[in-house]
Amino acid sequence: MKKQLLSNNIYLKVTKNQFWARHIEYQKEAIETALEPFTTNRLLIGEFNTAEKHLSAVIKKVHKGKWFSTSPVIVVHPMEMVDGGLSQIEERVFKELAAGAGARKVVLWLGHELSDHEVISLISKANNV
Repeated sequence: MKKQLLSNNIYLKVTKNQFWARHIEYQKEAIETALEPFTTNRLLIGEFNTAEKHLSAVIKKVHKGKWFSTSPVIVVHPMEMVDGGLSQIEERVFKELAAGAGARKVVLWLGHELSDHEVISLISKANNV
């Protein structure tokens, strides 16, 4: 029980001009759609400052009403514009965005959509590395 109270794991899916976040322990979801686009023709995150503002907003939505919580571990899942994988620059953009939103640890995932159980498993593996 204590471990669950201190757990703060978020699954973040990134699509063109949109963030979808799910807080695993609180079972709370939120979507933030950018009115001012952060996706460009070539990059899912092409406008960093705009993306940062919208990511912070969606993270606050899934934390709303929580008076105490540790910094989250965020699993970032880019859902589009990832053909051939991500460059080092793109990986760094996603990690820095999540860190700027308060993440204490960032795990980047490319592949199928994850269940809550798979998110926890991925985080556990990343913690053991």
